[in-house]
Amino acid sequence: MDFGFTAFPAIAVICYLVAEIVKCTPLDNKYLPIIAGSVGGILGLVGSYIIPDFPASDIYSALATGIVSGLAATGANQIYKQLSKSNESGE
Repeated sequence: MDFGFTAFPAIAVICYLVAEIVKCTPLDNKYLPIIAGSVGGILGLVGSYIIPDFPASDIYSALATGIVSGLAATGANQIYKQLSKSNESGE
């Protein structure tokens, strides 16, 4: 199968789901970006070894793209929260 760049959105979705699960625990929410970035980095490294056509060519690129994908998940969550907050206030 040719996954190519679809691995990056998949990492972001997985990190988003992990962050949502962590929100249900007593852990403080201020650690969510760190957790999402770490999970993304790990998934980027795993993807570079498991997926044959993974776009990152070396370990550092795989780690960096995984971290960025994980942090993109928290950014997408914040965009949703800010947009829903502005819609509730009537702006």
